[in-house]
Amino acid sequence: MMKKDTIVALSTAWGTGAIALIRVSGDEALEMTQHIFESRKATPLAQLNSHTLHFGHIVETTAENKTIIDEVLVAIFKKPHSFTKENMVEISCHASPYIIQTILQLYSKMGARYAKAGEFTQRAYLNGRFDLAQAEAIADLIAADSEAAHRLAINQLRGGYSTTIKTMRNDFIQLAALLELELDFSEEDVEFADRTELQKQINTLEITIKQLAESFRTGNALKNGIPIAIVGKPNAGKSTLLNALLNEEKAIVSDIPGTTRDTIEDILIVEGIKFRLIDTAGLRPTNDTIEALGIERAKQKMNQAALILYVIDTTTHTITEAKEEIQNLQKELKNEYLLVANKTETLNNENLEAWQNAFENSLVLISAIEKKGLENLQNKMLEMTLKDGFDKDKTIVTNIRHYESLLQTLEALEKAKNNIAKQVSTELIASDIRTAIYHLGAIVGEINNEDLLDFIFSKFCIGK
Repeated sequence: MMKKDTIVALSTAWGTGAIALIRVSGDEALEMTQHIFESRKATPLAQLNSHTLHFGHIVETTAENKTIIDEVLVAIFKKPHSFTKENMVEISCHASPYIIQTILQLYSKMGARYAKAGEFTQRAYLNGRFDLAQAEAIADLIAADSEAAHRLAINQLRGGYSTTIKTMRNDFIQLAALLELELDFSEEDVEFADRTELQKQINTLEITIKQLAESFRTGNALKNGIPIAIVGKPNAGKSTLLNALLNEEKAIVSDIPGTTRDTIEDILIVEGIKFRLIDTAGLRPTNDTIEALGIERAKQKMNQAALILYVIDTTTHTITEAKEEIQNLQKELKNEYLLVANKTETLNNENLEAWQNAFENSLVLISAIEKKGLENLQNKMLEMTLKDGFDKDKTIVTNIRHYESLLQTLEALEKAKNNIAKQVSTELIASDIRTAIYHLGAIVGEINNEDLLDFIFSKFCIGK
């Protein structure tokens, strides 16, 4: 096996802090560390047990003297029982930029190379630690900022998603093997793969792949946040609602109509689900150029949102006027909406009941200024955006690269089905199946494409 460079990197963030972690991986990781690490134990690091922790000092030795750089803990991981399946060392030192830089330079002088972004994980993948989909899940796990995103990343990292893909790919390989066998006996006109049965098997696999591809919309939203646009007429209380949901003064609130002239976005976590709330400019005819641009952006956000919260001011609108506004909204948009009747603190019980009866389940009554009805609103947001519920253990696609590969797989299957129906040559059908196998393999890394790997791991942080 060709000898790989020994790589080194800071795995924690630069900046002020108590402790920093420096990682080293490669054939010479233990030997290099031995040259700069001193402890009371005389036993060389290479002879110590794997997965052990050792206290001592990092020292810089020159011809003139020996300088203690820092008091550290050194963790040893011997191949193949390490993250990269190579010899690894992790040094916990104080987070002084001077200390960190000095330690990195000491390794560099001994021939270690500064790691590229994601290179530790890339080595782990190339050494068979996990497949490509699981490797990508590590980046998602680091970036997860909600319970739902965390759970999706954990599930993918544990390999459930990969198992589904690999099982389907193996099924395709069996189909391809039968077709290839036919090609070997083409002169004898033998049919090993019954075409009717072949169609059935392709249809069954196609259903599973479609379900995975369709899950991307939910998965992408859960990972990046479900977009919710807050829209309505000026002074309906949109900004007050945003502030109330976030429990902070995010948006400027004023009695002057048209205060919000651009979109304001922030994150709200509800029961582990991440929502991206978007406050927009009030919808009304205007000659103000800047306000008109804000209204145009509001309409763009409305079209991009998974759900529109249309806020109505119950102190200035009758039920009839509210219905007219909703009808006009429905003409412009296909997105789902929820009517949010605001400023209900001014209404009596009879009026509240009239509003509720007029719109039934498509209405939520709130008082943004008094923060009443917000829990009901949040429950409704969950209900309308996650209609099928969120099964934390269900396989859901969150990666755009995987989604595109699934679509390309479906395209190859559609061609295969059409060719079977047309009774074309076995060679064309086999080619379509091989294409499907290729695209499924791209998800878990069963194909070797150096450019693809470089692109994927370049998105990781340094030291991971």
